[in-house]
Amino acid sequence: MLKHLKNIVLVFAFSMTTLAHAALEIVITEGVDSARPLGVVPFKYIGNGEAPSEISSVVAADLMRSGKFKAVSEDQMPQLPTTDEEVDYDAWVNLGVEAIIVGTITQQPANRYLVKYELIDVLRAQITGGETRMMSNGKLMKSQDHILESRQSVIDSDSFRYYSHQISDVVYEALTGERGAFRTKIAYVIVREEQDKPYQLVVADYDGFNEQVLLRSKEPLMSPAWSPDGNKLAYVTFENRQSQVYVQDIYTGKREKLTSYPGINGAPQFSPDGSQMLVVLSKDKGGATEVYLIDLETRVEKRLTKHRSIDTEPSWHPNGREIVYTSERGGNAQIYKLNLDTGRSRRVTFDGDMNLAGSITPDGKQLVMVNRTLGQYHIAKKEFDSGLFQVLTRTRLDESPSIAPNGSMIIYSTLHNNKQVLALVSMDGRFKARLPVLDGQVKAPAWSPFLQ
Repeated sequence: MLKHLKNIVLVFAFSMTTLAHAALEIVITEGVDSARPLGVVPFKYIGNGEAPSEISSVVAADLMRSGKFKAVSEDQMPQLPTTDEEVDYDAWVNLGVEAIIVGTITQQPANRYLVKYELIDVLRAQITGGETRMMSNGKLMKSQDHILESRQSVIDSDSFRYYSHQISDVVYEALTGERGAFRTKIAYVIVREEQDKPYQLVVADYDGFNEQVLLRSKEPLMSPAWSPDGNKLAYVTFENRQSQVYVQDIYTGKREKLTSYPGINGAPQFSPDGSQMLVVLSKDKGGATEVYLIDLETRVEKRLTKHRSIDTEPSWHPNGREIVYTSERGGNAQIYKLNLDTGRSRRVTFDGDMNLAGSITPDGKQLVMVNRTLGQYHIAKKEFDSGLFQVLTRTRLDESPSIAPNGSMIIYSTLHNNKQVLALVSMDGRFKARLPVLDGQVKAPAWSPFLQ
């Protein structure tokens, strides 16, 4: 699992291609049955011909993939309302549904469309009959507090998928109190052996659509890492027969070399404020891999670890004052936490034979890692306060976990049918899905920060 220390992989050719179809196919494997039932009613289209896109299917898929909701199929729906006035609250409650989403798409001039939707709490509406009376400034007022959200926007035909994800974000936050992450992206590495340059660094929407190939190379590549503003990726290349760390603008393609020392240059990680970068270098006497901190403006370097064993895989605490990293200083690989103010490290993992590739959840309360127990590598988490340890996956040779910016999901690399694929698991371990690439093998995922 520490193979990148021996084989730093990189890339040298730049190319940019965007594909509208999904590069990844998300296959839900576990956890939907225990999720909360939700009705995403097909939006009514008012216009000529067919609607340019199906909003409700994208929203339903988003909410199901969150692991928290189970979308009711259309053939199970008791009715197909388009507004709150048309909803039979009793019928939906009898189906076990807590909330429904209804809406319309109305064609406008110049290839534009008016999209209206409502998120309705049918349980609340059943109790109140769809209308609540309340006092305001000494007057008795009517309120429809069962309508949790009611919004409308005019969009063009190319914006349907993005707007669908936006609706999913609104609904998810209204029902959970947690910010949705459906407008985020993922970066990953695809290996397509049949191509002249088989190694590709790719950025796509979180669900695999709108694939954008940033890099193509005859040589391997690894370790993509997002800047906190979501505009750049750091990665490792092997140009000029040596490892190098580069930072590249996703939108302009402009890139800049950060490190190019003899030996290992690897594992870049932007600081939470984007001003610094963690990297792993082996440039010092003895050749041991150590964690360094680089100021991205001044390029001043500071060595953070000093040990004859391997120190690698650094990751930031959200507070920007601590990091975690993997070290073999105690024998087998374990995860240590380093306070940047004091320079002191302490071991934080003890379960199983080995723990590595640690990253801290956005709320700072949990550590996600790769755990090896009895020769099996699985994704696991540990709560800092309670010390509670939980193995989350049961797939084969799990590695490279990356956490969604809202802390709800983990994307990671694993083996399925002897191919490398990506997989998802919810933070509680109940929901699971695979994301096999349509052609080739896929690995080294990195989930973007919030982009809006």
